[in-house]
Amino acid sequence: MCLSWREVASLFEQQFGQTTTWIVRAPGRVNLIGEHTDYNEGFVLPLAIDRAIWLALRPRKDRTVAVYSVDFQEKREFSLEDLRPCQDGWLEYLKGVAWVLQQEGFPLTGWEGILVGDVPQGAGLSSSAALEMATARAFAALSEIAWDPVRMALLGQKAENRWVGVQCGIMDQLVSAAGQEGHALLIDCRSLDTQPTPLPVGTAVVVLDTGTRRGLVDSAYNQRRRQCETAAQTLGVRALRDVNAEQLSAVADRLDPVTFRRARHVVTENARTVQAAEAMRQGDKDRLGQLMDASHQSLRDDYEVSSDALNRMVELARNHRACFGARMTGAGFGGCAVALVDSQGADDFVRTVGPAYQKATGHQPALYVCQATQGAEARQAREIGEG
Repeated sequence: MCLSWREVASLFEQQFGQTTTWIVRAPGRVNLIGEHTDYNEGFVLPLAIDRAIWLALRPRKDRTVAVYSVDFQEKREFSLEDLRPCQDGWLEYLKGVAWVLQQEGFPLTGWEGILVGDVPQGAGLSSSAALEMATARAFAALSEIAWDPVRMALLGQKAENRWVGVQCGIMDQLVSAAGQEGHALLIDCRSLDTQPTPLPVGTAVVVLDTGTRRGLVDSAYNQRRRQCETAAQTLGVRALRDVNAEQLSAVADRLDPVTFRRARHVVTENARTVQAAEAMRQGDKDRLGQLMDASHQSLRDDYEVSSDALNRMVELARNHRACFGARMTGAGFGGCAVALVDSQGADDFVRTVGPAYQKATGHQPALYVCQATQGAEARQAREIGEG
């Protein structure tokens, strides 16, 4: 069950015995196609989903930020006067955003509040970017900073790169900040241009959480990024975005076999993503599904970031009659897959695929149909009705 504005306001009142001043939400995301292309300045096609990170807060008179995490049932705080990274779990994301905003010259106000979310952590739905954008939206609301989605996404990315230590691309923060209801966003990760792209009529997006997790900082994510940079340098281009499949094949002998496969995934995935956006504009659900299938094969074989659990989930999803296509989504090594299904068959898809996966793997899955939502929002408590 997804949280609502009023439910989050009630959680604040339960914790503090008073009414909140502001509530902010920032959505997680699922990426339809375009995986590991963002940090190669390529194209991605995510949508902001109806799973979000929420903050309910009120200002303080000092320069302290104090937050109670409903999910972890613990209260943590830090001073805006003395920010230092110290590997302090979820609090580091808030501290990193505060650090980068102050680096940019924004005057920040202290606050206290509650943090709660319904984005599965570590599932590849970008709970960390949602937390960063929720924090940025909270500071912006209290300090009367104009909300610029692209700029705030870039600052969130900087916080994750330099403070948290994960060399992520821009996709997660940008779609969390700038998502549009009812649409995926085709994002050009070089120019940061976005094109709202509707799903084909009669289709639904289903997220398939395998129940397996990976630690992104400790995974091979950063290694893959370095391999891509090596390939681009060898080819004499700024990024693999600047290479097509024919050009890459022509210089295959200049790259070791592993680096060549990494580059081949990125180059072909960029092409698939652009083609997928066009298929969506034309309402061609079969073509979109085929491209998603090809993406998973490339991620599995060339980029080698899938897992046995993800492969099994994708296989079971594809075997269902309502499924047009399926693929792993997110950084990989565990987490979630995503499927495009016939909307009329979505309920049966969920009822069938989940138990079949659990029987085959022993893992407890979670499957849910997602809606595309707005990016990060802030509302004053007096604006909140019954929704």
